[in-house]
Amino acid sequence: MFIISSYSLAVIFCIITMLCWGSWANTQKLAASTWRFELFYWDYVLGILILSLLFAFTLGSMGEGGRSFLNDLSQADSGSISSALLGGILFNAANILLVAAISIAGMSVAFPVGIGLALVVGVVVNYLDAPIGNSTLLFAGVALVALAILLNANAYRKLSTNTGVVSTKGLLLSVIAGLLMGFFYKYVANSMFPDFSNPIAGKLSPYTAVVIFSLGILVSNFLFNTYLMKKPFIGTPVSFSTYFTGSLKTHLVGILGGMIWCVGMSFSILASDKAGPAISYGLGQGATIVAAIWGIYIWKEFQGAPKGVQGILNLMLLCYIVGLGLIIYSR
Repeated sequence: MFIISSYSLAVIFCIITMLCWGSWANTQKLAASTWRFELFYWDYVLGILILSLLFAFTLGSMGEGGRSFLNDLSQADSGSISSALLGGILFNAANILLVAAISIAGMSVAFPVGIGLALVVGVVVNYLDAPIGNSTLLFAGVALVALAILLNANAYRKLSTNTGVVSTKGLLLSVIAGLLMGFFYKYVANSMFPDFSNPIAGKLSPYTAVVIFSLGILVSNFLFNTYLMKKPFIGTPVSFSTYFTGSLKTHLVGILGGMIWCVGMSFSILASDKAGPAISYGLGQGATIVAAIWGIYIWKEFQGAPKGVQGILNLMLLCYIVGLGLIIYSR
């Protein structure tokens, strides 16, 4: 299977992860004018599973390093499979709330608050499991990210001077999503053998772990998303029959969104071998910067904001950039 050979290459993979994780939500924005997020999310989940299998049967099955996908799957023990599945279930619970928050409050709020909080929680949790890197620099970077979250929340509060229930709900969903999302990566990392070039009996390769993780997302989606379709955060209930009325283009946009996210997840997992789970996850969650830039400058989500908000947003982005730089340098 393909394995990353150096820390510098791992950082490049983390940057690609950051771009993918920060950009996939554009597909939701594109579909949002005619398509409810609950319907979009079914296609998104299918996209994640499809790409995880594609990577498993190609990059995960070629070369002499590690263990090929099917051989790896056949020897996996129940503990490793359960850990990767749990990671998928936790991620799905968090991500479906994040998608709801995006539909309510926009990318430039949901990502910096939700994913920024997930970065803080995730770096701490993953560092405690695998303490790799300079802790002072790592947690200084995390502190700057935390400051950026507060700045973004403040900017959103100023934008919503006449805040109603919907605005408050979007911010609250972002916070809950972030708290949940900070934990999923740990369980996926724990399911794998730590040195990807030296397989351990019963443990999973990174490619197998992502496939099992994706199955956890799909299975749990029948519970989480079905419930939201019947009890939506906003709007009227939506039926499964409505899903089949969508055009091919609409479905493909959702699948593309899932594939983009899964590229990021796969690259982040591969990078964790050389960078360590805390740094790999933390740097990948720099997606907050990418998503905020999309939301602020492309989708104009802060258009009409009162004076001073743009300065707060610029300071937020600066804190994120410096914080992520410290996370990279901590290795």
